[in-house]
Amino acid sequence: MSDPVAAAKTVRAPQKGQQTKAVIIDAALNLAAQIGLEGLSIGALAEVTQMSKSGVFAHFGSREELQISVVREYHTRFEQEVFYPALEAERGLPRLRAMFANWMKRTSAEIDSGCIYISGAVEFDDRPGPVRDALADSVNTWLAAMYRAVVQAKSEGHLRADADEKQIAFEIHALILALHYEARFLRSPDSLARANAGFDNILARCASPEAPPAAATAATAAPARRRLKTVR
Repeated sequence: MSDPVAAAKTVRAPQKGQQTKAVIIDAALNLAAQIGLEGLSIGALAEVTQMSKSGVFAHFGSREELQISVVREYHTRFEQEVFYPALEAERGLPRLRAMFANWMKRTSAEIDSGCIYISGAVEFDDRPGPVRDALADSVNTWLAAMYRAVVQAKSEGHLRADADEKQIAFEIHALILALHYEARFLRSPDSLARANAGFDNILARCASPEAPPAAATAATAAPARRRLKTVR
């Protein structure tokens, strides 16, 4: 007969380890937002979490694996805040508007803290390796989702038949990058308004007469259980 006390301890041990790892990753995310992925170290996290260096190291095995874990967690939270809620909006332009609105909301919150996708691109743009690959895969996955939303908007008849889907997706991404630069680096007070105006200008140029009005867009907070498709 098995010992129920021993069995319970066996179950609790992995759960406690997962909880501790989650605490470390959360602290690492906050730290990376301030000093970048390259600034992360086992020692710095040990100090922040008040753990031993060996205790932190045991959960990751290397600084590189720690950085990759932070990238993955950032991507998961990005999905939950930006992508999933937008899926509750109707296909086509309402969903595209919801995705951009959610992206803008998250970007606005990151103006002070920083965006790991953007800071990571600066740190690892010319440094091949697993961390750069994890960053690029995450960004490409999100941009592919945005592109699919543009394609769906066109297939629903909400965008003109001659609209260039790739160009639209490129310009939407460019608005977010410009917003970060203008708001975070140059401290331009009207950068948020200009980014929103830029999105409206894209739709004014590319939307069809059958496009639903902006008031029809409403993304709820309930997440849809679907994953972004990874780009290979």
